[in-house]
Order: sequence, then structure tokens, then C-alpha cells
Amino acid sequence: MGSFVKDLIVSTRKFPGQGETVLGCGFQMATGGKGANQAIQAARLGAQVTMVGKVGDDDFGKELINACLRDGIDCSRVMTDRQTPSSVGNVQLQVDENGATQNRIIVVPGANMSITLEEVAFLEREIAQYDMVLLQLEIPLEVNRRVMEYARRSGVPVMLNTAPADGASRKLISGLTYVASNESEAEALTGAPIRFQSGSVDLDSVRAAVERFLEMGVQNVLITLGGAGAAFGNRREFFLIPAVDGVVSVDPTGAGDSFIGAFSTFVSAGADHRAAVRMANYVGSLTVSVLGAQTSLPSLEQINRLIQERGETELLFLPEKLTRCG
Repeated sequence: MGSFVKDLIVSTRKFPGQGETVLGCGFQMATGGKGANQAIQAARLGAQVTMVGKVGDDDFGKELINACLRDGIDCSRVMTDRQTPSSVGNVQLQVDENGATQNRIIVVPGANMSITLEEVAFLEREIAQYDMVLLQLEIPLEVNRRVMEYARRSGVPVMLNTAPADGASRKLISGLTYVASNESEAEALTGAPIRFQSGSVDLDSVRAAVERFLEMGVQNVLITLGGAGAAFGNRREFFLIPAVDGVVSVDPTGAGDSFIGAFSTFVSAGADHRAAVRMANYVGSLTVSVLGAQTSLPSLEQINRLIQERGETELLFLPEKLTRCG
């Protein structure tokens, strides 16, 4: 359950400063939104996905729904707001001479924030049929909280992606099955800064952030660390899996969403946490190598091909392993 966003992507050699105008070097539009991105990534890896959210009664809204339908996602629970437009994301990409990128994103929430508690009440009856519920913070906080309550009563695991993080979202942490944050979101929520030195992450600082999340009442913690990989921790285990090396980052947009969608799919299908993080790293590495959000989300076939090329064949995830992921 989550957001739909129409991304308007501008590429430039230099981000403009205050009052400055610069010439861009590219423009494209793409369907996105953290909720829809995660749903599409899960579907491309073989999961059966139902999407719950809201779009505006406009062309962008139709395009956002159709993008999910093309990947076989059940959109029968997606709502349309006739007064509020679909959400739009302004994505600025700075591209250097080597092709490496940095991004800045402004999201206008639109219809995503008009979802009401009454509109999600049906989940109290239906939520038990799912293996996992994925949530993010681009929809109303009280809606996330209500859906979490429904899931908890029915014993359904919940994954919360804490983006975009703010102080109010701390209230959602307690009782979560999984929380996924990047390093800046983790610091905003826990107060524990994650330190980097000479391109390497300080493992003790990561462990401290994980411990703080656990103290807040979450059962399992994922922290994505960009080029340094991803860390996982709970009361029994803690580990850091390095990023896949040799991958040129073209566009980091959507990489966190692809990682979370992949991790959730693999865990729901029976993978242990360490294997799920390793495979999700492969998914994220392919995502950053292609421009756009949903356009860059890889299929299971692409992931298995890269895993074979890297010689980690024990990670190959075959379709028959997804039979319990509904």
C-alpha cells in the first residue's frame, strides 16, 4: 500500500544555485512513487501483488495505473480522486563527465495524501490473505497506522520503508516486523549518525543505529548504505553485505524501492535474511545502472543472469521458489 507519482526527470551537468538558471541536457517522464515502485519490483520477481493507493482523475493517474497493470498487478483496489490531481515528482539529475549521477527530488503529494481511513477499512477483512504488507511514508500517517493495526491483528508481517522520514513517523516504529531506512533516514529517526570514512562505513555506527531501532520496538532492521551495501540486524544477528562491485551508477532513483521490493519478495518466498539481502543488492545494482525508476526495475531473469555471471550460483532464485509468495 502506498504512493503513485508521475516523475518529471531533468538531467543537467550542474545543479542550479540560488537564483541561477542552467541548461539541461535531457528530459523524460516516467511512472513512479515508492509504493508503486516496490509493487512493480515484487511483481517482476514473480510475486502476486495487490496495490492499494489513490491517483487523480487525470492522464497521469491513468498512466500510473496502467504501468502497474502491465506487470500483472491487481489494481482493483486503487482509488481515484476527482478533486485532487495525481502526485508529481520533480527529479533533478546531475550527470558528471564520467556518467556518475546525483539526484534531488521534490514530490508534490497530490491524491496520495487524500486517502481516508474509511477507504482502507476493507483491509480489516482481507489483509489476512497476504504474506506481507509493504508501507511507505508518502501517504497519510494515520492510514499507515490503521493498516499496521489490521496486519498485526491478523499476524501478517509489515515492512515499513521510512521515506520520507520525519519526527512524526517515529510513532509507527514500535511493533513493526521490518523497518527499512537509508543512512540519513536512520539518523533522523534514531538520532544515531552513521559515519563514513574514505568510502567505507563505520560498522559500529551502523550497529548503534540498528540497536536504537530495536529499542524502539521493531523486530528486524534494514539500513541501505548506497555504495557501501546494506546492513541487517535483529536480536539474534547483525551483518553487512557489501554492494555489488563494478556497477556504474547512471541514476539512483528507485534503487531503495527496488531493494525493499526485492528483499520483501525473497523473504516472503522463504529466503533467509542474509540471502535476501545479497539478492536484493543485485536487484539494486541493476536498478542504478538504468535511467528512471520503474523503467529500471529488473526482472527475475535479469537478476539470475547477473548472479550467474558473478559466480554466486547458490543465490539463483528459480520461479518454483515463489509458489508460497501470494
